[in-house]
Amino acid sequence: MTPASWRDCQAWRDEGLTLSTSSNEACKLYDAILTQYVKWKNDETMGGIEGCISALQAADPNFVMGHMISTGLELVGTASTTRLNERLAGAVRRTVELANAQDITHREKLHVRAMELFSHGDFPKAADAWEDILLDHPTDMTALKFAHDTYFYMGAQLPMRDSVIRVLPHWKPHNPLYRYLNGMLSFGLLETRLYDQAEKVAMEGLALTPDDAWAVHSLAHVYEMRAEVDKSLSFFERTEKDWQSADMLASHNNWHWALNFIEKGQYEAALEIFDSKIFRFCKSSGAMLDIVDACSLLYRLEMEGVCVKDRWQELFQVTRPHSDDHVTLFNDFHFLMVSLGAKDSSTSRRLLEGLQELSKEPGNNQQHHLAGTVGMPMCQAMIEYDQGNHDRAFELLYPLRYKILGIGGSDAQRDLFSQLMVHAAMKSEKKRNQKLGRCLLMERDTVRPNSPLTQRLMRKALVLHD
Repeated sequence: MTPASWRDCQAWRDEGLTLSTSSNEACKLYDAILTQYVKWKNDETMGGIEGCISALQAADPNFVMGHMISTGLELVGTASTTRLNERLAGAVRRTVELANAQDITHREKLHVRAMELFSHGDFPKAADAWEDILLDHPTDMTALKFAHDTYFYMGAQLPMRDSVIRVLPHWKPHNPLYRYLNGMLSFGLLETRLYDQAEKVAMEGLALTPDDAWAVHSLAHVYEMRAEVDKSLSFFERTEKDWQSADMLASHNNWHWALNFIEKGQYEAALEIFDSKIFRFCKSSGAMLDIVDACSLLYRLEMEGVCVKDRWQELFQVTRPHSDDHVTLFNDFHFLMVSLGAKDSSTSRRLLEGLQELSKEPGNNQQHHLAGTVGMPMCQAMIEYDQGNHDRAFELLYPLRYKILGIGGSDAQRDLFSQLMVHAAMKSEKKRNQKLGRCLLMERDTVRPNSPLTQRLMRKALVLHD
């Protein structure tokens, strides 16, 4: 039995968020799943999200919102696609069929529609559908959180921020999960470069809820974007006990921790975090966030001249099964880093060919629409860089610098591609490219003053081009 604190049918009705089921147990399990999603934490006493999904389906096999949240969570995880995974495609179809066959609320129908649109890669329309729900039901955390994640996947920074701002006046401290809004708002503020406000809001959230891993994560971003390395390191050390239990985000927060060591040039410390935490997590969880973090960390270290030995080969065993997914370009670029690092040219070629094929008829898939203009040239640039063709790599990268936002991810995550562009420029033989590289470093130094990494690159550029 689920704890009494979870909301039953009547509790959901009282909040104006009616769930179309007569099973109190199903309603409570839905609440448990949503809560774990928001907290980024599997509750082992409940069997985690997976255990709750199984129990929910047993409690009411035809509960539409139960199907919507379980299938929606798998989709937003981006580790699988309905294009290749027939079981997942069937789960989407089943949810749509149940919604059409039952007398459910308009809000629930919109949820199903949004989930179906997301499954086709139509991120903008999926977000619109969740926003339609929030207009009339601003305390629907399921809609708010799915919209938040969808905006993130398409690099829609302003909508991600404003989505939370719009609903805030309607939330009151007695609303369940109210305390987790600060982390979401803070993340939107920092991704729109409002770092002081983002820090303040995250701190307020952590004062209420020290274990809000998303607010911790938001502060990590603020410190990263302001290059406040020592402040970040002391924050992580001080709060580790609060956020390491949030198993769905702990590895990502460890990734942020490791970035501080790369920033300082303390590469062994970063590798230690990779070996003991990040790679171990990504192998056991199979979660896409954990996987791309592992890819990114190794690539950043290698750009810095660190020998990562056979780690590429080990990570390749994790990424290779995803080479044909093409859910997001962000993921694809990270898989390519690994196949290049592992020297598996056939997988690199297959990834590129698959992307090229999908770019020809993208349909309503937002990411596939960008495959031709952003995806292919970025992949080609990474290949050229890997082969030592630095002039060509830079000339492919430079026109993408303001277009890359659409691949999704955060400013901190996408900074890897800015670093790659700087490295390609510095290693280029053409004076013009070298000059542009120095311009890029001046930009970095102005936007993120006192960055040890930027200063290191500037010194290197002076030595190379004097």
